[in-house]
Amino acid sequence: MDNVTVLEGDLTGGNGSFAVVVSRFNSFITERLLDAAVNTLVRHGVDGDKVQVVWVPGAFEIPLAARALAQTGTFDAIVALGAVIRGATAHFDYVAGECARGLAQVQLECEVPIGFGVLTVDTVEQAMERAGAKAGNRGADATLAALEMASLLAKVKNH
Repeated sequence: MDNVTVLEGDLTGGNGSFAVVVSRFNSFITERLLDAAVNTLVRHGVDGDKVQVVWVPGAFEIPLAARALAQTGTFDAIVALGAVIRGATAHFDYVAGECARGLAQVQLECEVPIGFGVLTVDTVEQAMERAGAKAGNRGADATLAALEMASLLAKVKNH
């Protein structure tokens, strides 16, 4: 592998600016995801003044807010946080699927990384497990992915 260039992102926030879009629906879950996301950014060197939190009604609205934020050109990455819990109807499938599809589209079109911290679970118990209980906190995980991708894209653009 001589003369091969390898680019990798790192987990340092540096002077970056980050936005966190969080759903108010199922706030007893999303507030835990948000706390972990903000704490992760600060622990990795991001100044609290460089973090903007945007609340939206539900997971379906997350992609539109993320797109508006990405289009400002202000943010190095965005973290999307929500909790979609399966119910007795197909509503779960539409909300979860459109949220994921919309965020992927925003990320590709705007070239701003989006950490996907939208829980798609069958039960409240599963959501709680993923929001800080025995399965870790997906808000922190999504934030780490956003930090790494922001770093990687900066290196790609400067290479």
